Amino acid sequence: MTTLTDQHIKLRQATPADHPVIVDLLERTGLHTGSVTLEEGCTYWIADLDGVAGGCIGLEHGPGASLIRSTAVLPAARSRGLGRALVLSALTHASLRGDGTVYLFSSEAGDYWKRFGFEPATAAEIEAALPDTPQVRSGLTRGWIHDEQVWKHALFRPGVEGA
Repeated sequence: MTTLTDQHIKLRQATPADHPVIVDLLERTGLHTGSVTLEEGCTYWIADLDGVAGGCIGLEHGPGASLIRSTAVLPAARSRGLGRALVLSALTHASLRGDGTVYLFSSEAGDYWKRFGFEPATAAEIEAALPDTPQVRSGLTRGWIHDEQVWKHALFRPGVEGA
């Protein structure tokens, strides 16, 4: 069995040229790709395992909040720390940009997100906080937003009362 010390893992911020790589990763893990965009206001990372894309995560930014989306790790690359590294990278980026809250949609992986401090939230909360992000717009336009479980995570913000 190969161990982490035998493998080279690299996280890199995606560029517009990586759009097909992200779509491929999402399709191979059974996730939706329709609203994936690398437009301004969206940041994606790719986790390379031995030089091959093994996972990805995206953040869609709004004023004071971000939305994690498109979190995927290929089955052959799982249980090697890629998912954790991607999530921590996204949370760190959101914190550094000054976000107070990070949201996400997940009806099936709630236990996973709880490990990172996420708690259940409502569709009304995410609509109010991030109405102009591509995934929220997609959910509203296509009518699925109220069928999904919303999660939120409050971030530490230095200098903010109670943070």
